[in-house]
Amino acid sequence: MKSLRSGSFIKWFYLGMHIKRWLALVLLGVALMGLGFGYILREAYVSYTFPGWVYYTTLQFLPRIARGVMFIGFSIGLIMFSVWKLNMSLLAAFVPPANENNPSLADRIYQYRLTLRGPKIVCIGGGTGMPVLLRGLKEYTSNLTAIDTVGDDGGSSGRLRNELGVLPPGDLRNCIAALAEAEPLMTRLFQYRFDEGSGLEGHSFGNLFIVAMSAVTGNFEEAVRETSRVLAVRGLILPSTLTDVTLVAETADGETIRGEHNITERGVAIREVSLSPDNVQANPEAIRAILDADMVVVGPGSLLTSVLPNLLVDGIRQSLAITQASKIYVCNVATQHGETDGFTVSDHFETLVRHIGPGLFDYVVANDNVDANFPDSWRSMPVMVDRLMVDGARVITADVVSDKNRYYHDPEKLAAAVLRTYQGRQPFDLSEQ
Repeated sequence: MKSLRSGSFIKWFYLGMHIKRWLALVLLGVALMGLGFGYILREAYVSYTFPGWVYYTTLQFLPRIARGVMFIGFSIGLIMFSVWKLNMSLLAAFVPPANENNPSLADRIYQYRLTLRGPKIVCIGGGTGMPVLLRGLKEYTSNLTAIDTVGDDGGSSGRLRNELGVLPPGDLRNCIAALAEAEPLMTRLFQYRFDEGSGLEGHSFGNLFIVAMSAVTGNFEEAVRETSRVLAVRGLILPSTLTDVTLVAETADGETIRGEHNITERGVAIREVSLSPDNVQANPEAIRAILDADMVVVGPGSLLTSVLPNLLVDGIRQSLAITQASKIYVCNVATQHGETDGFTVSDHFETLVRHIGPGLFDYVVANDNVDANFPDSWRSMPVMVDRLMVDGARVITADVVSDKNRYYHDPEKLAAAVLRTYQGRQPFDLSEQ
């Protein structure tokens, strides 16, 4: 996508086209006023003899048509410049000065209008993977819906869930922070975690904020919506279900482990995961979003504890089966100890198929910029591409790994790869939409 910092005049002209009715009204008023002055000047011209120098200063040696065109052109330029400076003066009190990290007002509105025309994308997942994808996609489209898991029962979310009986806010908070357009300081505040204080230690400010908003608004779903509004979130964030669920895992040795936190902490090989209670119903808004989407992206994230819990919800899986959207699974760039030790790309995808059934996905996006080995302390290995077609889904390879931390995706690289896949592997350019 072309730099938003180039062509400022063109951007302001583009923005002016969207207020043309009011600008036309202003011009009409000015024209009528000019017509009135014209009558007065004509009367003065025929009834009064001016000094000789007036002949030259009023350009009377030029044809009247030429003089009229010159004056009209000059007046239009003067009016446009005045309106522009007036708007800048009025908005100066509300918009901070432009700099490297803070684009100009023209850039912001220009980008906003372009992203309004982006595809409708639904992202399904949780944990730390989903926010990475959202940060990249929000630069291309504002028609985003994040459907997040509510199975978290550890840390701050787990404590709030147990003590107050609310849905765990942690994963939803991360998505809100990723899509927020508010000042960076506000986003940092929302992600701030208390490291001391009786009862506060370990809690995230954002989690407490959402829970407090839930008490104010009367329900958790409305609390997430209002919190998103406060932070000017670009898109919609939804829990996959409004039911209190527990993730249950069966290990390769036949042991049953209850709770996402316990599953992660045990770090043993998992054969199957399920939800308790059975037949959990999906959030109706999540179903509508999937059915109305142009593209549905599942992952990245912990396969068994962040991605699959969403797909095991009744309604989510069914809506994936019948939606006309392009469906993409984003495979992790690294294995996760206890969940996917030694897994290849096809192993990840076949685990999905074993839990939710075949034929649901069109594409798999996988990383092809593979480093040799990770540090032993990571207890992880790169996920290797071993096939280019799995369960009827085409494997699309691209460099999507972060250069700073090869355990994670890079937001910009991943978003570009996903959108290229959606566009049939053609370069994605919002200006062509």
